[in-house]
Amino acid sequence: MRLKANATTEQLPPPVTTEEVGQAESILGFHLPPVLVRLYREAANGGFGPDYQLFPLLGEGRTAVNVYREERSTAESDNDVTHWPADVLPVLDWGCGMLAAVDCRSPEGAVLLFEPNGIDDEWHHAWYVDSESLAGWLETWLSGTGWYEEDADEGGEMRPWETGRQRLSEGS
Repeated sequence: MRLKANATTEQLPPPVTTEEVGQAESILGFHLPPVLVRLYREAANGGFGPDYQLFPLLGEGRTAVNVYREERSTAESDNDVTHWPADVLPVLDWGCGMLAAVDCRSPEGAVLLFEPNGIDDEWHHAWYVDSESLAGWLETWLSGTGWYEEDADEGGEMRPWETGRQRLSEGS
C-alpha cells in the first residue's frame, strides 16, 4: 500500500500516531475499524488513494474528522432531515458532492458512496455500498479496477445501502 501511495504523490504526509488516532476517536465519539487505523498509522495521514486522494484524519484544513463533523452538524440543523448517519466517516471527496465513507460500525469497514445529486428528502436513496470492506476497496484501487477508473467495466451497478434508511432514522 505504501509503495503505491508513494508512487501517486511527490511527498506523503507522515502517518498519524497512536495518540492522534485516540484524539480522532475521542472527537468523533466512536472507534475506527482496525484496517482504517492501520492505513493512517502505517501508510500516511491521507494524501493518497483513488482520484482525489484520502482526507487526512486530523490536521489543518479539510480532514476526515472535520468533514464528518460538518456533515453531522448540517444533518442536525436541517429540520430533522438527516442525510448523514452517525459513525460513517467520510474519507474521500469524489467531487460533485459525492463522498466515499467508511461505516465504522462495520468490523470490516464497509465503504459507502454518498451520491446526493438529485435527492431532495429521501436521503437513504443517496447511499450505496461501494465495497463490503475497506481492504477490498483498497485492493480495487491497487489493481486499477475501481468504477472510477477510465477504462472500468461499466456493467456493474452499486447496490443501495440496505440499512441506510434505518441508520439515518437513528439520528445521533
